[in-house]
Amino acid sequence: MVQGAQLRKHIDATLGSGNLREAVRLPPGEDLNEWLAVNTVDFFNQVNLLYGTLTEFCTPENCPTMTAGPMYEYRWADGVQIKKPIEVSAPRYVEYLMDWIEGQLDDESLFPQKLGAPFPPNFKDVVKTIFKRLFRVYAHIYHSHFQKIVSLKEEAHLNTCFKHFILFTMEFGLIDKKELAPLQDLVDSINVPY
Repeated sequence: MVQGAQLRKHIDATLGSGNLREAVRLPPGEDLNEWLAVNTVDFFNQVNLLYGTLTEFCTPENCPTMTAGPMYEYRWADGVQIKKPIEVSAPRYVEYLMDWIEGQLDDESLFPQKLGAPFPPNFKDVVKTIFKRLFRVYAHIYHSHFQKIVSLKEEAHLNTCFKHFILFTMEFGLIDKKELAPLQDLVDSINVPY
């Protein structure tokens, strides 16, 4: 696993050069909830694809718990079928998470499909929960599978996706600072005060 300064140097060398800061801003005249909804779907798809390249390496044997380094372990609860957080393997956690997010995205009372249909009053809270949990997948990938990402020559793509994700998150205040701790050095290297 690549650590600290070495990781930062590697990331700096591979990050995309497009203007992602501009790309995350709410376009003039756009509805904020609509912008959050569209981007939530995009980030969900992006993380799902990124993780999908690792499924043969992220196994219950290799990743018996969902972690982001030795100090961070994530347990699963959806608040409906699993109310008390349970310890599961990383692949099981990601499977539960992707199914749960898909259920949120398909729920028209949360993510209305009809043009002009109202968003629920708690919409931003729903989006924040989705983003917090998607961040955990990035944290797991960076801590447990970064060397594999490098060997697959996917690091530039991973880093650009993560930078875009973090810039969007910061632009709209979607993840509490304490949640970012497993990748704080990486977040700081994106050079955005939080």
